[in-house]
Amino acid sequence: MAVKPVVLALSRSGEEVAHRVAALLGAQVHGRAGRVARADAVFPNALDHARDLFAAGVPVIGVCASGILIRAVAPLLADKRAEPPVVSVSDDGAVVVPLLGGHRGANRLASEIANGLEAVAAVTTAGDVAMGVALDAPPEGYRLANPDHAKGAMAALLDGQGVSIRGENIFDLEDRGGAVDLLVSEAPAQGSAARLVYHPQRFALGVGCARNADPEELWALVCDTLDAAGIAQGAVACVASIDLKADEPAMNEVARRLGVPLRLFTAGELEAQAERLANPSEVVFAEVGCHGVSEGAALACGGDLVVEKRKTANATCAVSRSESPITDMPGRARGRLSVVGIGPGQAAWRTPEVSRLIAEAEELVGYGLYIDLLGPLAAGKTRSDFPLGGEEARCRYALEQAAQGKNVALVCSGDAGIYAMGALVFELLDRGAEEHGVSDAAHRVEVVCSPGVSALQGAAARAGAPLGHDFCTISLSDLLTPREDILRRLHAAAEGDFVIAFYNPVSKTRRTLLAEARDILLRHRPAETPVMLASSLGRPEEHVRYRRLDQLQVDEVDMLTVVLVGSSNSRLAQLGEGPRMFTPRGYARKIDGDLAAGAGT
Repeated sequence: MAVKPVVLALSRSGEEVAHRVAALLGAQVHGRAGRVARADAVFPNALDHARDLFAAGVPVIGVCASGILIRAVAPLLADKRAEPPVVSVSDDGAVVVPLLGGHRGANRLASEIANGLEAVAAVTTAGDVAMGVALDAPPEGYRLANPDHAKGAMAALLDGQGVSIRGENIFDLEDRGGAVDLLVSEAPAQGSAARLVYHPQRFALGVGCARNADPEELWALVCDTLDAAGIAQGAVACVASIDLKADEPAMNEVARRLGVPLRLFTAGELEAQAERLANPSEVVFAEVGCHGVSEGAALACGGDLVVEKRKTANATCAVSRSESPITDMPGRARGRLSVVGIGPGQAAWRTPEVSRLIAEAEELVGYGLYIDLLGPLAAGKTRSDFPLGGEEARCRYALEQAAQGKNVALVCSGDAGIYAMGALVFELLDRGAEEHGVSDAAHRVEVVCSPGVSALQGAAARAGAPLGHDFCTISLSDLLTPREDILRRLHAAAEGDFVIAFYNPVSKTRRTLLAEARDILLRHRPAETPVMLASSLGRPEEHVRYRRLDQLQVDEVDMLTVVLVGSSNSRLAQLGEGPRMFTPRGYARKIDGDLAAGAGT
């Protein structure tokens, strides 16, 4: 799904303009806390929030000074062809400045805002200034086949060499018979710095294949079919098939290579095209409930069949053509579940990939507190809150929502794969129907896992470097793990002299295991072994303190505390900024050995 822009209002003086811009674009207003009276979401720090949105790929329109946005996103600048638009608007709405993302529509966005506000769009991109267009950003539904040549072509045009229009005039430029061709063609064509080739995406590619067919077999069939029909790969708008094949590797690989979405239809939707099929099949109907998959899927995307079904031993494909480029995608998406860890809670510890997946998601699922920690990034999205203790229901719901073709994010604190929902998602997918698993449709969704900063990592960073040598983590919760197993692991870790991070150290009803763990460890490591207690990491109420192992008291620990117990080699160094905990890895012994070896030569 396309990510909608967010309009930032930083002050009362620009608040009205921010809402006018948001109304023009159908966007939300995010306002600075304490500075703006009305907003869809609030944020405490403008630089952090703008940076977080930019990292997530969200177009940012700031009603503020340009310098604020520049300072916010400057550390993240890398690829101008990938960065989202960043636009600044003056508080009075008189000037609109596209700052970044001209290659991703920022100039068009600025012009749209300026027209709506009756303002001036301060566009400085050379091509837009000279011709009013960006040749590397064609209208929706058209694809530039040779974007690497756009820079050279623009340079030639700015030198006054002019353009020659070949085919449809998608930019409304005057044909001056110039040195640079702008060719719009459904057929393959060779591009160069003197010829930019644009393909109108009017074709839908219907595909079918046997389960786990070789992707190369389907890809070769598709390439041969398009070549024989004289259709450029860039003129394909989507790959389409029956929803039973949503997770088929070959189909997903073909869509990936073409750079287009995979769109899915039910058997009933495909059967609605039965009278239009060129090659109906009773065999196919008996198997999946429709008389044709590849032809039916191509026709379900609109238009007429221009390439009848072609097949190999394990794959089929067909092509339909619409009169206009296909921009409103038919059918539904495969569905995606992003299992994300948001870190301890603060935006600075959330990875850009996680922020992007959350920004792209239609629905957020998770424990309510964790979704709340996303702040403005969650604003405007459908959210489904689940209580503590509802973990299986939470994961099951997220999978079934994704099975409907939605883009869903399952939000976890820390890292989603460490004592969180990641393992339960895959456990549900691994269960059979008789084991209370999930629906067949849920098994076909795309599952993406993205790492987060775990409480273990956050605590270690605050301490210094306590994980400098071998370590392990042990959960002291006996809700899901038998108490005997926890005690067995405690004895093993104690004998192995690991640095240990204790998760879920206590609860309201469970107070004894942490004391038992302390006593077990004291049999194997010194009483003065350093212990770090880190509570509410990354949040305003963060509290870090150190204790000796023999002085560790259960009453000063709660469920929001990570307990890091050092090994027999861990130390607590008293430095200028306070105590820092670290565990040597053995470099001192290595240096001594190297010096001894050197003395003997």
